[in-house]
Amino acid sequence: MAIVVDDYDPALDFFVGALGFELVEDSPSLTDDGRPKRWVVVRPPGAATGLLLARADGAAQSAAVGTQFAGRVGLFLRVEDFAASHARMVTAGVRFVSAPRDEPYGRVAVFLDIAGNRWDLLGPPPTGVPVAGGP
Repeated sequence: MAIVVDDYDPALDFFVGALGFELVEDSPSLTDDGRPKRWVVVRPPGAATGLLLARADGAAQSAAVGTQFAGRVGLFLRVEDFAASHARMVTAGVRFVSAPRDEPYGRVAVFLDIAGNRWDLLGPPPTGVPVAGGP
């Protein structure tokens, strides 16, 4: 999956610094017409799947920065320790647009990435909250 961003380095600072993702690859590359670009891939710690951070190239791609999911939550970051992850992200300057809340599927809060795309931070349901389909 690719996330269209304005520039590589601020995106890396956000995903690696603020979210704690791992930098998988940052290699020089070329656009289809021979201009320099970078191949930048990040992923959550321990994950097998990564995100390509793609610098916007041209007006159409620039217009898509932050609107890749039409204002909806389009990505989900599942964590084991919601409280610790939320606190670390707030301290790192991540902008949350909803307060943490409990849902049958877990604890959730919506945040914005560096480009303005909406993500759910998801943790396990708090103890004592029934899980849908559970006993």
